[in-house]
Amino acid sequence: MAATKKTTKAKAEKKEKFSKETYMFWFENMLLQRRFEEKAGQLYGQQKIRGFCHLYIGQEACSSGSVTALEKGDKWITAYRDHGQPLALGTDPKAIMAELMAKETGISKGKGGSMHMFDKENGFFGGHGIVGGQVPLGAGIAFAEKYNKTGKLCICMMGDGAVRQGAFHEALNMAMTWKLPVIFVIENNGYAMGTSVERTSNVRELYTLGESYDMPSAPVDAMNPENVHVAVEEAADRARRGDGPTLLEFRTYRYKGHSMSDPAKYRSKEELQEYKDRDPIEYVRAKILDNKWATEDELKGIDKKIKDDVLECVKFAEESSYPDPSEAFKDVYVQEDYPYITE
Repeated sequence: MAATKKTTKAKAEKKEKFSKETYMFWFENMLLQRRFEEKAGQLYGQQKIRGFCHLYIGQEACSSGSVTALEKGDKWITAYRDHGQPLALGTDPKAIMAELMAKETGISKGKGGSMHMFDKENGFFGGHGIVGGQVPLGAGIAFAEKYNKTGKLCICMMGDGAVRQGAFHEALNMAMTWKLPVIFVIENNGYAMGTSVERTSNVRELYTLGESYDMPSAPVDAMNPENVHVAVEEAADRARRGDGPTLLEFRTYRYKGHSMSDPAKYRSKEELQEYKDRDPIEYVRAKILDNKWATEDELKGIDKKIKDDVLECVKFAEESSYPDPSEAFKDVYVQEDYPYITE
């Protein structure tokens, strides 16, 4: 049987081995996501970004901690709260901002918008608007990696609301039966849109759903990139050994509403502040300062540079053109050989 709720001594020791470079990466990477999303929220209010828009503010440790635990060539797939993951992976933020503004220079050529980001070069397979729809796709990508013996894996992220979908359970069953190299991640921020987990599920410890399929499963305090890295690294090692999938429940929190149209009146100010007091960026900032890896002025300089870079992204997007109407008929079908099929 599966579930591992305890933290082993080996895991605790691993936490102390993160280098200065890793902490500095986490700080800059999470801060880029935070400042980018803050600006996206402002632009939405100015109607420069339209349609659906789901911000990642508060959940940055989920993406940044995962990135450092995985390898180049591993595949990523997620739901519609999908700006943070490509930013963590190194996608050009200008292309992401342009996509938000539906410009032809966007990462999906201005045709995907906020919910449908894709970056083939960095192995990011979206960005999917159907709740839970990406879960069997993640299992399918992992099947292709196993079939072609690439040694790579797929990390498949979803929200806590997606685990009530039948596709979630079907995908977990197949993945465990076929020992697919996939890491299923529930980014549990406490609310499916505006409805709390407690009101929608008899099972509140969501990671235990994996036990139904004898799948190794564990909860992770995902307000801390160290914890995320350790959990994902262990799951990745298992997948690469050929031992199959893992289900991780990242316990995180979003500071903003479900989407830009959500005032989030269903939660208290005290609840929000409780999580802000555990902000992952501030945690890493304190770690850097305590170890004298950078000064407060140096960290402020990094913040200023990131803010300036985000403003450059806005300028780039605003100056870019909208796609020609004929683009609506392109990319409907794959126009090259499917890359996973080999003789």
